[in-house]
Amino acid sequence: MDIMLFHSAFGLRPAVHAAAERLRAAGHEVHVPDLYDGRTTETVEEGMKIKDEIGTDELLRRAVTASAPHSERGLVYAGFSLGGSLAQNLALADEKARGLLLLHGTSDLTDDASVDDLPVQLHVADPDPFEPDDWLNAWYLRMRRAGADVEVFRYRGAGHLYTDPDLADYDAEAAEETWRAALGFLESL
Repeated sequence: MDIMLFHSAFGLRPAVHAAAERLRAAGHEVHVPDLYDGRTTETVEEGMKIKDEIGTDELLRRAVTASAPHSERGLVYAGFSLGGSLAQNLALADEKARGLLLLHGTSDLTDDASVDDLPVQLHVADPDPFEPDDWLNAWYLRMRRAGADVEVFRYRGAGHLYTDPDLADYDAEAAEETWRAALGFLESL
């Protein structure tokens, strides 16, 4: 399986590379573009500054440019938080997308979003300040209405980016559960 894995607002940190290696060890080809041109941060506030400085349109352009050479084979789009938002936008626009794996983040959907049974798996903290319950409920319904086959996993008490062992949000048990489910999801595609 070809996977395009996008980093969070923290940039291309060691945890993203570790996740890519975990996926490669399971037999997947993983592409990990650096949308921040080498910059990483230690706080979400610094990360959001970089995101705002680059701009959402430019980040999407960079994500599309990184994905385009591989999309013909049918990619699984995946991402962490902000990267999940980008992955969702690309997967919904790519008719050859084979799946969407969202870790810690979603994105809004256009009213005319439409996919043909796109397999989607979302993993989020419960509660998550960036993905509140009302938002997630609406997101789920809109994804289903768009034609996605959605599965949501919530992790009670975990921090937002709970899969990154270098951040205060890290939750080892939730991270292992996430990777176990995610690998099973990818295997099923």
